[in-house]
Amino acid sequence: MDTRLLDQSVDLLKTRRNAWAQLPVARKLEYVQSVLEGYARVAPRQVEACNRAKGIAADSPMAGEEWVHPYLVVRTLRLLRDSLRQIAEHGRPAFPRGRTRTRKNGQLVAQVFPLSLPDRILYPGFRGEIWMQPGVTQANLEENMAALYWRSDAEGAVALVLGAGNVAAIGPTDLAHKLFVEGRVCLFKHNPVNEYLAPFLEEAFGELIRDGYVRTCAGGVEVGEYLCQHTGVDEIHLTGSDRTYESIVFGTAPEAVERIRKNQPLITKRVTAELGNVTPVIVVPGPWSESDILFHAENIATQVANNSGFNCLSSRVLVTHRDWPGSEKLMAAIRVQLEALPERAAYYPGAEKRYEHILTAHPTAQPVGPRREGVIPYTLIPGIHPEEKDDPCFSTECFMPVLAQTALAGADAVEFLKNAVDFCNETLWGTLCANLIIHPRTARDLGAKLEDAIAELRYGSVAVNQWVAMGYVWGSTSWGAFPGSTPADIQSGVGAVHNAFMFDRQEKSVVYGPFRMWPKPPWFATHRGMGRVFARATRLEARPGLARALSVALASVRG
Repeated sequence: MDTRLLDQSVDLLKTRRNAWAQLPVARKLEYVQSVLEGYARVAPRQVEACNRAKGIAADSPMAGEEWVHPYLVVRTLRLLRDSLRQIAEHGRPAFPRGRTRTRKNGQLVAQVFPLSLPDRILYPGFRGEIWMQPGVTQANLEENMAALYWRSDAEGAVALVLGAGNVAAIGPTDLAHKLFVEGRVCLFKHNPVNEYLAPFLEEAFGELIRDGYVRTCAGGVEVGEYLCQHTGVDEIHLTGSDRTYESIVFGTAPEAVERIRKNQPLITKRVTAELGNVTPVIVVPGPWSESDILFHAENIATQVANNSGFNCLSSRVLVTHRDWPGSEKLMAAIRVQLEALPERAAYYPGAEKRYEHILTAHPTAQPVGPRREGVIPYTLIPGIHPEEKDDPCFSTECFMPVLAQTALAGADAVEFLKNAVDFCNETLWGTLCANLIIHPRTARDLGAKLEDAIAELRYGSVAVNQWVAMGYVWGSTSWGAFPGSTPADIQSGVGAVHNAFMFDRQEKSVVYGPFRMWPKPPWFATHRGMGRVFARATRLEARPGLARALSVALASVRG
């Protein structure tokens, strides 16, 4: 490890941190436009590199998955550019009063999706909201937006951003958030798992690197430890596991356990983090037809198979009603969908060992397909008793394509939903994201009780009827753990990213989608044109226009 080069990077950033914090918004607009154009340019090469690294053939139906990531990056940068333009004109991002509402308990809600006609074309029937923390009202909303750009006491800082190893979009969007929303100069450390992404990130952020506002480095654990403890680093951001967080904040020596128990961190500088989740899918009983079951079997199978389950938002536990006849039908249909999907390489380090641990705990697990070296088959684990709180499928994030299932009682949909919310809050590890699927007729019967249940779910993002990943890719919704974690009980982390409107005190994002869709959603694993759709959508986000939007819609219909 060459600490001299690392020190030089930190020292340079220290000299540039206040210049970046005080840089005119017009100049930051030029930088964000440069990064946007850069990512649109590198996108095809990045997609090819990701598919090679993950063992996905160019003609595989799974090859299109990787196009979602440049789409997300370019969209997020475009939305940040729009907010910076508003700040340049008005001093703060403008948020129209007609897009806010106040819940009966006084909580302010801002509708942040859809934002345009192209949004409505690609995501028909979807809506996205950010629910604010207590104390944020319509009257003071602007005072809780983009503090960096109007506070006279805003100072610069050096942020160490530790890149994630699983998803190509995480690093650049985390970096963009720290730069343009929080006003930090950044040292970005590439993750060894996907260090092959370095040339693309460094090309896209080239102007910021040239001017000394961003530096990058590579290396393993020893480089990360050195930089985390570096006196020139003011704060840290990571996307990873809670174990990584604890090793950074409390150390790795035997006495770290005692420090965690006493909440006595070794590192006291600011640390923001997104640390994963045991993501539930709550299936509310109702008058589902056979075609409803088939649609949501595809929906849920996609959430298991995408990126071979190496996502913090992959569905991990299906929560069904104990006496609903549709529960067994849905599990059987999910299995059929998974059987039809190509097998995936277990590219993420340690995955096969973790899989062995799960099989040891659950010898009756049901692999979908054969087990062989380098491959983890899609696996179902039905019938885990909800009282088994220490079951590894409940207590740890199974970072692999495994879906467990548990069944809860309930005299009706209202009681079941209450039991499901309590189970997710009290038993499942993490506070990042949750999914809820409910038939429209059942939703009408529940009325306000449905929104009450959403409010009671202690997750940073909740999706109704469609995958919570939509809230991740839109950029206008925030992404992060539910507020309230402490270093000693970090759960899914602290802080939020994306959030292109730059809200300072958000509590959660909520995604609403249609119960059924036609044409088939382009993010479904069974959509034959996924790559074509999101390649066109990336170009649309780089240069919005009606003709490009219609081209995306046409590609989607052909799925």
